[in-house]
Amino acid sequence: MTSMTRRQLGLFTLAACSTGALASCSGDSTKQDARSSSDASGTRTVTDARGKVDVPVSPKRIGATDNRIFRSLEAWGVDLVVAPRQLMPKGISYKDDENILNSGSHREPDLEQFVAADPDLVLNGQRYAQYYEDIKALVPNAAIVDTDIDTEKKPLDDELKRQITLLGATLGHETEAQKLIEAFEAAIERVKTAYSTDNTVMGVITSGGTINYAAPKTGRAVGPLFPVLGLTPALEVEGTGDHKGDDVSLEAIASANPDWIIVMDRDAAIAADEEGYKPAAELIENAEALAHVTAITEGHVVYMPSNFYITEDIQAYTEFLETFADALESKKS
Repeated sequence: MTSMTRRQLGLFTLAACSTGALASCSGDSTKQDARSSSDASGTRTVTDARGKVDVPVSPKRIGATDNRIFRSLEAWGVDLVVAPRQLMPKGISYKDDENILNSGSHREPDLEQFVAADPDLVLNGQRYAQYYEDIKALVPNAAIVDTDIDTEKKPLDDELKRQITLLGATLGHETEAQKLIEAFEAAIERVKTAYSTDNTVMGVITSGGTINYAAPKTGRAVGPLFPVLGLTPALEVEGTGDHKGDDVSLEAIASANPDWIIVMDRDAAIAADEEGYKPAAELIENAEALAHVTAITEGHVVYMPSNFYITEDIQAYTEFLETFADALESKKS
């Protein structure tokens, strides 16, 4: 090959690279260009329940509505510009932060606060899930990520893990999200290892001074845990999925004679300061109809965290599962 031919070849190669054949010149260069393109655009792509969403790599103004994500956002140091502060549990710093515009209760939301806040990212779900399209229309330039979960059609554990994974990917906190998942999975395994399927379990929700049945598999909080943990129901009555539980007589619960009772005290989260509030433990321990139930006489009653009704996040489930595992393990030792 002559020097002229080599020179021509070199020029041809350079031209090929500069006109889009870079991938054939260097695979590493292609990967670097892909990263640079993503960084240059300032967005990353995540996938929520509705599909792919391009979100800002470094969002400046974040709105959030999903109670299941507030504690993670706070732990990760995420600042908010708009949120339904009155729906938040006590102890969350966002709740009393007047710099965060309050979009109000899901029953009568003030969605115009999203316009005033002008967010570039909105994390929307749970009680606000129904307002997804409204919020999207009000802030068309913001990326809207659907953080809601569906435990009626999909396993609770899968949905909680999907949700926190999505949140971590959206905000660049993948490592922290994975740690929450690992703790959650470890707690599930502890319960499964300690639990014997010949022990029957009943779920109840206390609300308004009454004890209500929580049907296995369905509804809020308690029911979806049954298939996840492989629990044997003491009673199977079709439930409505009502957040207050279903109206099944105490006599029917007593007749089922569960070995274990799992309790969510709904009022502890929303009405503990109100006159007449009675803690779940008081209601259950003083219920004459339940006095001779095995779960009561053996001390096999396990309570969910008091704020569970307004958190329901992966952390709340992990805390409960660890408490349940402790109780199961102590009875085996």
